[in-house]
Amino acid sequence: MSRGEALELTVDGPAGPRAVRVSSPDKVYFPERGITKRQVVEYYLAVAEPLMRVLGERPTTLKRFPDGVAGEPFYAKRVPKGAPEWVQPVRITFPSGRTAEQVCPTEPAVLIWAANLGTLDFHPWPVRRPDVDHPDELRIDLDPQPGTDFHDAVRVAGVLREVLDEAGMTGFAKTSGGRGIHVLVRIRPEWDFIDVRHAVIALGREVERRLPEQATVAWWKEQRGERVFLDYNQAARDRTVASTWSVRGTPRATVSFPLDWADLSTVDPDDFDVLTVPGLLAERGDSHASMDENAFGIETALEWYARDERDHGLGEMPYPPDYPKMPGEPPRVQPSKARKVDGEG
Repeated sequence: MSRGEALELTVDGPAGPRAVRVSSPDKVYFPERGITKRQVVEYYLAVAEPLMRVLGERPTTLKRFPDGVAGEPFYAKRVPKGAPEWVQPVRITFPSGRTAEQVCPTEPAVLIWAANLGTLDFHPWPVRRPDVDHPDELRIDLDPQPGTDFHDAVRVAGVLREVLDEAGMTGFAKTSGGRGIHVLVRIRPEWDFIDVRHAVIALGREVERRLPEQATVAWWKEQRGERVFLDYNQAARDRTVASTWSVRGTPRATVSFPLDWADLSTVDPDDFDVLTVPGLLAERGDSHASMDENAFGIETALEWYARDERDHGLGEMPYPPDYPKMPGEPPRVQPSKARKVDGEG
């Protein structure tokens, strides 16, 4: 079956127009709905302006689906060979200490170039160059566990909003594109990744105190139960979430969509996909457009973290398994296995 002749698109940007080649535009990326590569490219052209506000000057991992959602995706953490000279790199340091030159979007043509490579999700770091060691965005990932759903995440997000307000911060909510919710806070880039992760832990613990039957920060799955997990490790270095406006690798071609808090309880994540979102953007605008107007501090959340450690013995929590051992981190052994070892001793 023919996938169509290659297209050459002209994409305007701050440095003038760029010619971007799109190969096999009729290749089907989403078989269930017949959505093609061309339609994904057209989608990214339609949302380029707000997406550039999200990705601009940020190291960005590309989640690529070269064979569409029926194939195996992979994360591209380095600028691919043969990239145009206008695809700018930025050097980042992984937890291991190794470095890489990662894609740093600076103009809309980069989005279309990436889409031509099969990129569906853009995963930006919460930092901007030139300072890639101090996050300017605090991210909280509300991840419904088995037995829970999006509506459970909505309830937890409402309590998180109250907690953020008490900590002197304003959050912006979006659908993850799946069953979850992401809450983003613009912060001053004055703290390192460890501090920001500690702030997220403290915020998550406070939500868990208020909703113990619905929310958890437990790292080990066996301890989470049917609750919404506040994934604090998404705040660790080199951990990212799919950006606002990213297409997700779901059968429906859903999109991570920005919402007003008032809308959160009335929507379904499947409302937002490659075919519907351009019209919604034209009709409603970008509800996160004001996010950069105020940058907040995390001092109160860090005070809560110190209080929990001092008064309740709640200190550092496990990092992801691929991380080097971190200062103060508890053993990376799930509790049931640790009890078994202790019992055998």
